[in-house]
Amino acid sequence: MDTARAMNGWYWRQMATWAGILGRRELAREYWERLWALRPADPSVMETLAHLHAVKGERPEAIALFERALAIDASRPAGWFNLGFLRQESGAHEEALEAFDRALALDGKHDRAWYGRGLSLMKLGRIEEAVEAFRRNSALQPMSPYGWYQMVHALLRLDRRDEAEKAMRRLAGFEPKVVEQLQRETGIDIGVKLPF
Repeated sequence: MDTARAMNGWYWRQMATWAGILGRRELAREYWERLWALRPADPSVMETLAHLHAVKGERPEAIALFERALAIDASRPAGWFNLGFLRQESGAHEEALEAFDRALALDGKHDRAWYGRGLSLMKLGRIEEAVEAFRRNSALQPMSPYGWYQMVHALLRLDRRDEAEKAMRRLAGFEPKVVEQLQRETGIDIGVKLPF
């Protein structure tokens, strides 16, 4: 790549980045598209454009861009996670699961991929596997309520109330509001009451 072309690419990346920072998404998207014209095989540019499409609710375009980026460089766990998330949002849970599994094969500590995997497994009726995915997510993010919350629901679907209560007690130590919600949803009262 010649110096002028490299400088032009640098310029459009800077402009796109600053437009995004300043909340000018449409302008940022225009600049990323200009950069993509200069670097049509750059997966980071495609993934950024995919994100901008996703934010606008343009899921098919975002999915196509993630797929294209991953066809060029399949070693990007975040790209696989984002593709899985978009497929999941589209209701394509088998395909989402494949993408989450690819992310996890590259980075077994990708907590959001474990969480996404659990949600898709729940939708597919594979509850035992979902429990394990939520356990992995919660082990990686022990202070995040999302995995714990979903784990409680999955355990109850398996009629494992004792384990569900244990998870609720663990969650009560740092997210009592979520436990109160779970108590209402499940009818299981573990004695968590907020003072207000």
